[in-house]
Amino acid sequence: QVQLVESGGGLVQTGGSLRLSCAASTTGFSDYDMGWYRQAPGKQRELVAIIPRGGLANYADSVKGRFTISRDNAKNTVYLQMSTLKPEDTAVYYCSARLLFTYWGQGTRVTVSS
Repeated sequence: QVQLVESGGGLVQTGGSLRLSCAASTTGFSDYDMGWYRQAPGKQRELVAIIPRGGLANYADSVKGRFTISRDNAKNTVYLQMSTLKPEDTAVYYCSARLLFTYWGQGTRVTVSS
């Protein structure tokens, strides 16, 4: 079982920045593929960024050049640095950890005001 706890969400103006964190309570964190997803009101959950255990990060086209995913395996934590935020980035952001199964955090809300 993996428990994921996100933090760092909040209210920010257009053009601002936020950094989300996701702390994982598990052994073998470095073996997991970690990701960030988001779900806007009335929309399906969508992939934002993933960082595989040993590979390169991948991003949704909508966030390329603005968001950066990173991980600190010593701290069992994955981050999402979000810059140049837009109102359309408003959503609940979820952290995921995948090995044999996919685990989800409870989400953290990001609101970008225009």
